[in-house]
Formats: sequence, C-alpha cells, structure tokens
Amino acid sequence: MSILVIDLGSTSVRAALVDGAGRLHHEHRVATPLDAAVRGLAEFDPVAVAAAARDAAESCLAAASGGVEAVGIANQRASTVLWNRRSGEPLGPGLGWQDLRTALDCLELQSEGLRLAPNQPATKAAHLIAAAGDVPAGQLCVGTLDSWLVWTLTGGAHHVTDATNAAVTGLVHHDRVAWDPQVVERLGIPPESLPEITDSSGTVAPESLLPGRPPITGLVGDQQAALVGAGRVRPGDVKITFGTGGMLDVCLGPEADAPPFAPRGPNGTFPIVAWQEAGRPAWGIEAMMLSAGSSVDWLCELGLLEHPAASHPVAAGCDDTGGVMFVPAPLGLGTPLWDFGARSAFVGMTTATTRAQLVRAVLEGVAHRGADLLEAAQADSGHDLAEPVIDGGMSNNPTFTQALADAAGRPVRVAAETECTALGAAYLAGLATGTWRDWPEVASLRPPRATYHPRREPDRERWREATERAAAWHPDLSSVSF
Repeated sequence: MSILVIDLGSTSVRAALVDGAGRLHHEHRVATPLDAAVRGLAEFDPVAVAAAARDAAESCLAAASGGVEAVGIANQRASTVLWNRRSGEPLGPGLGWQDLRTALDCLELQSEGLRLAPNQPATKAAHLIAAAGDVPAGQLCVGTLDSWLVWTLTGGAHHVTDATNAAVTGLVHHDRVAWDPQVVERLGIPPESLPEITDSSGTVAPESLLPGRPPITGLVGDQQAALVGAGRVRPGDVKITFGTGGMLDVCLGPEADAPPFAPRGPNGTFPIVAWQEAGRPAWGIEAMMLSAGSSVDWLCELGLLEHPAASHPVAAGCDDTGGVMFVPAPLGLGTPLWDFGARSAFVGMTTATTRAQLVRAVLEGVAHRGADLLEAAQADSGHDLAEPVIDGGMSNNPTFTQALADAAGRPVRVAAETECTALGAAYLAGLATGTWRDWPEVASLRPPRATYHPRREPDRERWREATERAAAWHPDLSSVSF
C-alpha cells in the first residue's frame, strides 16, 4: 500500500504515490497560474485549485494497484481563501503569498505594537472578510490552502488546519499553538470562521471523497514538509530549499520549548512549528533569502544563459570569479538584515571580467547568502547545527553546491529528491497509519545522494563588505520592517 500525496504549490498542484521505501511514483502535475496582472496583487481561483488537486489525485489513484492507505497534504503556507460555510463557494478570489495589498495595513498595525507581514495570512484573511460585506459571521470559513482542500475533499465535514500552518499565520500565540483572541478581534476576524488546529500527523479526517475514501492523516506546510522529507528530524538538523528564493529550516524537536522570540530573533530568524504529533509541537526556526534561483533566471533574461541548468557548465569554465562578487537582492535582503531597500550588485568587475566569471559570481553570491542563513540560524537556535541537507532546483547544480560548502565551511549534502515536500507529507501521513514505525526510521529512509566538502577558504569578510555596498540602496524602503 502506498501513501497518496497532494502538494499545493504557488502555481501548480502535484500528486504522487509514495511507497514504503519512501520512493515517489506516478507523479501528476497540474498548472494553477496566478492572476498577477496588477502590480503587487496575486490572485487565484480556489475552485480551480481544488479541481486540479482532485484531478491530479485521481490520476494517481487510477495508477495505484490495491488503492492507497492514506492521504498526506502539503501546501504553500500563506495563500488564503474565504468561503461560505453553507454553500461551499469562495467569497472572492484567493490571495497568493506574493499579494501585497495589505502592506499599508501591516504598517498601520505596527503603530499599535502588532507586527504582521503582508505575506502572512492574518491581514489577507481580514481583507477578504471585510470585502465580503454582510455575510453573517457564522457562515464564514477562512483558511489557508490546506483548510480549503480538506473542506473540499470531505464535502464540508471538516474545517481544519494543522499546527505548522497555523503557527505562521500571525494569528496564534508565539509560545503555544492556539488562536490569539486579541489579534483575531483586532483584525475583525470572527473566531468561528477560523479552522480547528489539528496535528500534522494523525487522523485529520477519517475519510475523503476520493476513490476508495482514504483517510487524510497528514497535513503540513511546504517548508516543514521539506524538512521532514529530507529526514532532518533530530534536534539541530537543518535543510535549505533553494528554489526561486531560499528557505532554511532547523528542527529543535518536541523536547524543546518554543523559541523565546517573536516575530523575529536577534539574527533575523523566526519561530516555526516543525510538526505536531499527539498534541505536542516540535518547534523549529526558519530563515529566508528573497532571491536564489530567480537570480539565475535573470541571467537567462539577460541572454547570458540559454536556461538555468546551463549555469553549471558555464561557471565551471573558470576557476574563480576574478575578484567579482554578486549580492543577490532584487527584492532586498532577508535574514539576517531584513533590508527591503537593498538591491542586487556586482562588485569588483573590470573590462577583463568574463561571462563565465559573472555567472560563477551569481552562483557564489547565492551560496554566500546560504552561509548567512546558516550563521543566523546557529546563533538564534543556540544549536551547533548539523551538516545541511539541500533540496530545490539549485541543489542539482554542482558548481553552486560546491560554492555553498566552501562559503559555509562545512559539508553540504544533497537530498535524495530535488523536491522533498511530497516525501514529508507522506511520512507524516504514514507515521499515523503505521506505514513507518517512528522518527528514526523516517530519518533513515532516503539518504542524501551526494555530499560536497569544502575545498576553498571562504572570504566572508569580503562578502560582508560587498553586502554593505548593496544595502540601503533605497533608504525609504530600508526603513520599512515587517
């Protein structure tokens, strides 16, 4: 028997089967594009997303011999939906995580001492509810994509979210996973519209409306799913996902107390719940870079690369950057500085600088940012972090991965799968059904496929100097902090 996984991303939905050895089979992906025609806005059709999820899931189930044991769901954590409890129809468009229409609301709330970011669901939910008009509070349901899909797959029988998703909404207490009534009231969100907070691994819904009616036993946010899917489930374990941006997650474990800071730590990380089981949260911390693969995509737009994968052979055509450094900050810098006014910069170019050196400088710049995240997470967590495991598209680039090992000054392991999200959702669902016995078995299922060891001494002081030159390019934006 396999586990069916549904992975709700920002612009696509994929479904896959995961067998007892942790291998993916029969993957199906359906595009669910955003409507971002207006600058700063990012909307999606919730009905289309749910339909895509069902189509992808049913395609997998049709290929499964003997059915599936359970369903695990992973989701992009900030995309928000409001719907009518009676009709099940959405009340307006879904708002994607990139949607910035509530940025001014967040700044106004800061003056009241309430720190929220526009990419969190809190102000998105408040905006959708205010725009819905006179719908009675008892008829409203609001939630992230996991809530919306569970509602759809159970015919409206369950309005839930798990602890990993709830903990990053901006609507819960910072030291325990429960809705904060003061924040909820201030934002005008009816408490009865919010989902019940459930475990990440356990019986979320005893059956679904999918063929065979498999139970939903796993529910988790995408970054935490990747942490679990990479087998990083011991205290001090760390994974970094290098996609469009970069997300580092550290497992502190179920024995740890909640991190003593909110919304951010002294070094720019923020607390998360890595998973919750039997009502007990396993805490963690997260760090973020705003640009990783997007900087490589930019090289393609400039005509320096035919496609992102070409960055490896081109960069490998030179031994070093010739003293050039690149700071990847088209949208600003995340952890540890959180400088939204910083901008990307090449430093140290001459007329002798080659195309290969520019490409290598971009890869090394993203690698230095990865080392920044590791340093910040180690300081804020108080842990001596284990060797990082990386996933995401850039994890397939040997030049980049070697540069990361060099910049971090420690070995870097490459995850068994390019995208570990589906594995994590499967593991959480399978732990609840007995497919896997315990966390040590999960950690051993899919060992990393490669390890890169440091070969060069990193010039981190020079990197910090380059970062200072890119910082505060737009002082007004640099003064903004969410």
